[in-house]
Amino acid sequence: MRRLSLPSRQRLFPLTIVIALILCSTLSAKSGDTSPIGERTLMLATTTSVDATGLLNVLADAFKKDTGITLKWIAVGTGAALKQARDGNADVVIVHAKKLEDEFLRDGFGVNRRVIARNFFMIVGPDDDPARAAGSASTAEALGRIKSSGAPFVSRGDKSGTHTRELDLWALAGGKPETAYLETGQGMAETLRVAAERRGYTLTDTATFYGLPGLSGLKSVYENAPELENIYSVIAVNPARVPTARYGEAMAFIAFLTSPRGQKLIGEFKGKGRRPLFEPLAATPGVKGRAFGSPLARGLYPRASTAEMDPRAEPGAPAAVDLVK
Repeated sequence: MRRLSLPSRQRLFPLTIVIALILCSTLSAKSGDTSPIGERTLMLATTTSVDATGLLNVLADAFKKDTGITLKWIAVGTGAALKQARDGNADVVIVHAKKLEDEFLRDGFGVNRRVIARNFFMIVGPDDDPARAAGSASTAEALGRIKSSGAPFVSRGDKSGTHTRELDLWALAGGKPETAYLETGQGMAETLRVAAERRGYTLTDTATFYGLPGLSGLKSVYENAPELENIYSVIAVNPARVPTARYGEAMAFIAFLTSPRGQKLIGEFKGKGRRPLFEPLAATPGVKGRAFGSPLARGLYPRASTAEMDPRAEPGAPAAVDLVK
């Protein structure tokens, strides 16, 4: 066997390092984690409204500053966000469809659901309101007028939280229209643009409608009804069901969102005309599954008062893994 001379070894050493780095990069890419070594990251699957409005950018910057954890996210409808979590592609979700959330918890994929904020759904349509939906006494009446008029109704059609609520509301009006009913399969921003182009109606959330720049040709025709309340929740992915889930980082994010600091950022975030887009709800009594100051923040964020704090997960969810020893 030929021994390498010292100069030969010196020439080979840099090549060895290059090969090792390529192998490490390949393994990292295959594992799905492209973060720098040592960086703490958290993958969030979220409903589109908190992303489209820009709120997530504000929250991510503050969360990184407080914890050193880099928040990454994919913005899709609630149904798709929960599927991402089931498939092991997310560590935590922000969603707004209680029926889908309950199923996610019952199936054991989610733990520690906490309510963080709300806004409201609203029906918007052309400026001249050809269906005369404005002035209706109920959401069912407003939708009934739209259906009877034959005016286009543009649906997201994507199994999102908004789409789920829309179908529930159509059921109150005797079912969705058989004609002039369009499904975009897209997010809220694109669906609003299609509705404006088609001079149609659609169901949207107030945050996206008032926070989306450059939108014109649509106005609110019906809002402020109890059945239009839109509650946002955050849920950690259960590491017992998805072993790759970063539960510690997920619970730090939940603690941040439900802390006074996180809630202040949510409440002070504004859209067009300096209009607040989300109402913080973490400490509001009487909201089912409401969020409370998490005891899992290791003292990073202040806890809620004893009267407000409830460490239990949403009924039907698996027991939480307590990180505090």
